[in-house]
This record gives sequence, structure tokens and C-alpha cells, in this order.
Amino acid sequence: MISLHEHNEAQRTQELTEKLAAGTNIALLTDAGMPTLSDPGYRLVAACHNLNLPFTVIPGPSSILTALAGSGLPTHAFYFGGFLPVKSGQRQRELQEALNRSVTSIYFESPYRLVKSLEVLVELDPTRLVCVARELTKRFEEFRRSEVAAVCEHFSAHPPKGEITLLIGPAR
Repeated sequence: MISLHEHNEAQRTQELTEKLAAGTNIALLTDAGMPTLSDPGYRLVAACHNLNLPFTVIPGPSSILTALAGSGLPTHAFYFGGFLPVKSGQRQRELQEALNRSVTSIYFESPYRLVKSLEVLVELDPTRLVCVARELTKRFEEFRRSEVAAVCEHFSAHPPKGEITLLIGPAR
């Protein structure tokens, strides 16, 4: 096994593409989630394209699609924005953009910042439908879907734990 993470991905990509070009079989796995979707692997896949190296994608668990399917929000089209920005001004701008979209917006959020993000949404549009999907495919899986004011009230009283995917319903 060889580690591939954000701090060594550029170096490892060179090493791994050389092995692939020499005929070595390689599997890119992650301990949670799907490689390349807010996890390392993008550079390796792009390098394979650029070098014309063959590869196969075998889908793994994706909290993005699991959250979308279980949210009860429109699924015909969606926007995935990765992790919400840490800085409050940037986060507020991103959340305002989500409220303006005509499709469901999906973000990863830290349990330590979730309530702050929900409070921003309450200020901007307290009746917007949102869903907080938490600990997906695990023992304490939870889908909390309602108007953002009610979801914010719940998580203010019950601080969230674990991995969180925040979904924001489209503009009505």
C-alpha cells in the first residue's frame, strides 16, 4: 500500500503513472467516500488522461449522492460545492449563491461550523428547505429535513457530531 494524500499527491502521481505505464495494476481506494470527490485522486486521473493510460472507475460510497437521494429535495439536477468556505464572508457569499440557484446545492460542512452556516441561511431565507445528512451509512445516520429555521433550532439544541452533508433546496 502506498499513501496518497493532499500533501504528497503531486509526487505520488508521477510515481504511480510511471508504474501504470510499465504495466503495473493499481487500485485507488479511500477509507471513506469516493476518490477524487473531495478526496485525493483527481491529479492521478487527470494524469492518466493526459498520458493516455487506461483506467477503470468502480464506484464506491459517495455521501454526495446518498445525501441527495435521501434528502427529499429535487434530484433532477444539482450543484456540488465541496466544503463550505471557513471564512465567514466567503461562506455567506457561497450560501447566498446556493439560495439563488434553481437546483439543489450540496456542501460538506464541519460539525463545528454547521450551526453558524444554518444561522446565515436563517438570516437570508428562514423558510428555505434544507436537509442535513449526517453519518451516512453508519449506525447513527440521520436525515434532518425541514425549513432552515427549524433545522437550525434543532442543531443549536443538539450539537451535531460526525460527517455532515448540507443540502439546500432550490429557489422557489
